[in-house]
Amino acid sequence: MEGFTLNIAKSFLGKNVNLHLKDGSVIVNVRLAEIRKDKLKGEVSVKCVPYGKAGALQIPLKNIAWAKLLDFNPVITDGRQGG
Repeated sequence: MEGFTLNIAKSFLGKNVNLHLKDGSVIVNVRLAEIRKDKLKGEVSVKCVPYGKAGALQIPLKNIAWAKLLDFNPVITDGRQGG
């Protein structure tokens, strides 16, 4: 497995995911907002916005093992009640 690369991170931009970190923890339901590169440190990080929250998280790309895309397709009903 090649790991979570910059190209993979770009493919998830603007989408809601669960981020699985290399230490075994999971950050649940965040939207990948942007990718930032610190020119002084040479470190790439991902800005994540938690669902329903105003704040943002900054996670170094090297700490992310993989991401699982969340599917938000709503269940559509015809409005009739079953009985």
